[in-house]
Amino acid sequence: MKYVVLIAVMLLGSGCSEEQQNKISRLGVSWMEGDYLVTFYEGEHKKSWTVLDSKVTSESQKGYYYFWVKKNGKKKYVQVPIARTVIEEI
Repeated sequence: MKYVVLIAVMLLGSGCSEEQQNKISRLGVSWMEGDYLVTFYEGEHKKSWTVLDSKVTSESQKGYYYFWVKKNGKKKYVQVPIARTVIEEI
């Protein structure tokens, strides 16, 4: 029973209603919040970014992921193609 209450509290406090999430989903946009290692592969080329306590958003209809990373103390916007990208939870 404790877990049911905890899940309900988490869902209610998520800041985005189910209706809003469904609307976003219909638009082809989704996101994952947390800590991730995002790696882009193109032939022999490999580029990785660490996304900490943030989100990686996908636009499946447009075919890319996008996210913000900190580099040298500044925020940097990154956009990579879904087809050549691997996301791992860390």
